Amino acid sequence: MLVNPLPDPGFWQGRRVLLTGHTGFKGAWLALWLQRMGAQVTGVALAPATTPALFDLAGVAHGMESRLCDVRDAAALAGVVRAARPEVVLHLAAQALVRPSYAAPLETFATNIMGTAHLLDALRGLDSVRSVVVVTTDKVYRNLEWAYPYREDDALGGHDPYSASKAACELVAASYRDSFLAAQGVALATARAGNVIGGGDWAANRLLPDAVRAWEAGGTLEIRRPAATRPWQHVLEPLAAYLRLAEALWQDPARASAYNFGPLPHEAATVKDVIEMARSAYPSGAVSYQNESSGPHEAGWLALETAKARTVLDVAPRWPLTQAVARTMDWYRALHAGGDARALCDADLAAYTSTPGAP
Repeated sequence: MLVNPLPDPGFWQGRRVLLTGHTGFKGAWLALWLQRMGAQVTGVALAPATTPALFDLAGVAHGMESRLCDVRDAAALAGVVRAARPEVVLHLAAQALVRPSYAAPLETFATNIMGTAHLLDALRGLDSVRSVVVVTTDKVYRNLEWAYPYREDDALGGHDPYSASKAACELVAASYRDSFLAAQGVALATARAGNVIGGGDWAANRLLPDAVRAWEAGGTLEIRRPAATRPWQHVLEPLAAYLRLAEALWQDPARASAYNFGPLPHEAATVKDVIEMARSAYPSGAVSYQNESSGPHEAGWLALETAKARTVLDVAPRWPLTQAVARTMDWYRALHAGGDARALCDADLAAYTSTPGAP
């Protein structure tokens, strides 16, 4: 059996898709991929949160219907959903960072919990929709920092507001599925993905964007917790999984449940490991490693068990971490040298979709 068959362009050709969060890093990449496969995409999001932003640089709005709408506004969101009449819904809109969740916990809870509830409520009674993927995070688990990776049936939790809000999203999604959506023929699943890297991310307090900012300016990257371990993966890995999951839900609603998506457990790597890989692609990069214990709580160890995704969906990583980091740094270096952002994304998508699957 070939593991990780790619998303099927034949399925997505002409498919009406509602994509929330399309102005963000992952959302912009996903919008480009859907456009590449011929989907009719309606995007719902706030304006890009960073300058620069991949959404702007790559002209993501071209070839789709882009609507600026706050998911906290239930009435406005419902209007967009009903007008779009989607067949597939991919929900990525979120306040997606741990540290900002400490600064703005109420905004984080309102966006991530009630925003999800508003979207799912707008799907009640909508006869066009059949497949829904709600993206949460690997941080939904009650992280005891034990030595084995978390499975989908492990306890949910969340020390920081971001993690807690995403764990609550899991409960909201399950409740709407069991109480309303399943009965109307809508298959809903949640997707818990590990840390993503890739070209076009300029968010603050993210490892490789911070490195790029420091090194392009000729500065030194300050690393607070070099031993922190995470399940890193290139952004195209979870996006391929979300698309495959949506296809699987369409074909078999019994697959509607929670799924982990990430690298194989043994490929979880420390922050220092990732930075040293990045430096091999950017040899002039200077780094200062610290061992900071102050500041907001952040887990030291997190890994995901992805056997369910491999078994039920035939989904597994295509690019090892070394390749994922190298392609990420090459993307930023090419852009810095005057490259076109959309062409760089197209090149990564072409390379990814031509990579053989794992045996």
